Amino acid sequence: MALSCRHVWDRISEYIDDTLDAQVRADVERHLAHCEICSAILDSTRNIIIFMADDRVFELPLDFSKRLHARLDDVLQHEYPEPREIGPY
Repeated sequence: MALSCRHVWDRISEYIDDTLDAQVRADVERHLAHCEICSAILDSTRNIIIFMADDRVFELPLDFSKRLHARLDDVLQHEYPEPREIGPY
């Protein structure tokens, strides 16, 4: 059975946990073999799990949060500029 990407995404956690029915697992693996997007989502999900399980603490540079918010504001402003008013109709 050919699975849609959405079907695979809904089963990523079960796939990683190895709790899928054998047939569904085979279908997911067949899909993953040909779908770069779903393969990337699987890899990203695995990386997030590994990252979240890591109990090390990472020190962020001074003012990191302030610079991050400024950069996000800059990107959002260029991507979604404020609508300009147009004269009365």
